Amino acid sequence: MIETVYSYSLDDEKKVEKLIDNDEAMINHMVFPKNAGLPEHYSNSHVYMTVLRGTLTLQLEDEPAREYQKGSIVNIPYHTKMNVGNVHDEVMEMFVIKAPNPRCYKEEAHEA
Repeated sequence: MIETVYSYSLDDEKKVEKLIDNDEAMINHMVFPKNAGLPEHYSNSHVYMTVLRGTLTLQLEDEPAREYQKGSIVNIPYHTKMNVGNVHDEVMEMFVIKAPNPRCYKEEAHEA
């Protein structure tokens, strides 16, 4: 078998699971029921959030929060302040792709 197959949770409970963790990319699967999310933090790589179901509520830096529906892919630059969550009744599910893997990111590339 040439391919590698990864499985992810199919339930509706809050979940943040790391699926792939190699140098090229880190891929996480996240499920947030209403009023669940992540603590405020800064992106540690280039981030791509792919909304699979529900509505992602995302506040970046000091901008107002925006909402992204299923079928959206949101690209967030490196070192951006983020608030990520779900304020809606429907469960929100997404894949988060970080490329390159944060452990491979060179800090000096961001410094001006």
